[in-house]
Amino acid sequence: MNKIVAKISIFVLNSIAGLSWKNIFRISTALSWLIFDVVGYRKKVISENLKNSFPDKSKDELETIAHNFYIHFTDLILETLKFRTASPEVIRERLQGDLTIINNLYKQNKSAIFLMGHRGNWELANLFSSLEFSHECIVVYRPLQNKTFDKWFLDYRTRFGAKLVPMDKIFKELLTPRDKPFVVVLANDQSANPKTAFWTKFLNQDTGIFRGVEAIARKLNLPVLYAEFSKVENKRGFYHVDITTITEKPKDVPVNGILEKQIQILEQDIRLQPHNWLWSHRRWKHCKPECLKPEQLLNLVPGQ
Repeated sequence: MNKIVAKISIFVLNSIAGLSWKNIFRISTALSWLIFDVVGYRKKVISENLKNSFPDKSKDELETIAHNFYIHFTDLILETLKFRTASPEVIRERLQGDLTIINNLYKQNKSAIFLMGHRGNWELANLFSSLEFSHECIVVYRPLQNKTFDKWFLDYRTRFGAKLVPMDKIFKELLTPRDKPFVVVLANDQSANPKTAFWTKFLNQDTGIFRGVEAIARKLNLPVLYAEFSKVENKRGFYHVDITTITEKPKDVPVNGILEKQIQILEQDIRLQPHNWLWSHRRWKHCKPECLKPEQLLNLVPGQ
């Protein structure tokens, strides 16, 4: 994409951000019909993911989940544009929850890892955490190849003070001396390299999980929190966060135990609100290797 096209695209995106919420969701409904009913974007991937994840559900039940996901997907796109210029008051209105756990860690001068899945609106979650947390917020991200769009998202995600760091540089960043505790914010439910991933069962399927989160937690002895971002029923664009503690002592947990607990919680949350997850992602594109290394399995002995 050349610079002129990129700049025109950014202008259009910023213009959409100025629309009212009512018009945002009108566009989302139309876009959902266009993307999925006309173009058929990844409908086969979505259908297969749902069928394999919920073998006990009927065809009609799966179609209902798929339809609700289509709306959720385009809502995410339009909401993300709208939140690009949203005020702190709007961010706080659209996402609410009890922050006692994270606030107590700050009072104890403790840093932490803040895990989430691709549920709710993760761009809203990033803005909310940098606004509401007393910790310094460090968000792990993957830089975009297009520099114009990469800068647009960097400006978006850092406008309330968050610091974005590529995954391959996160260890170095976290070893930098700081004046106050930090939280590392990241989603950990993408498709991982099968040769290095931790393998477990997730939604009835063999699933590889990125092990970097646990490596960071163990190396720096950081408490690990999990955030569930649920959609508020019958209120498009409104979310609720529930924060739970996976562990306060990562070195006392069996190897890959943090990842196992995270994926179990995520599965429970998906089953409670199944359309609220990124079903269009090719999550299971990698097959489980025939032979796994010891570090790719759940070690039932803590600290080994």
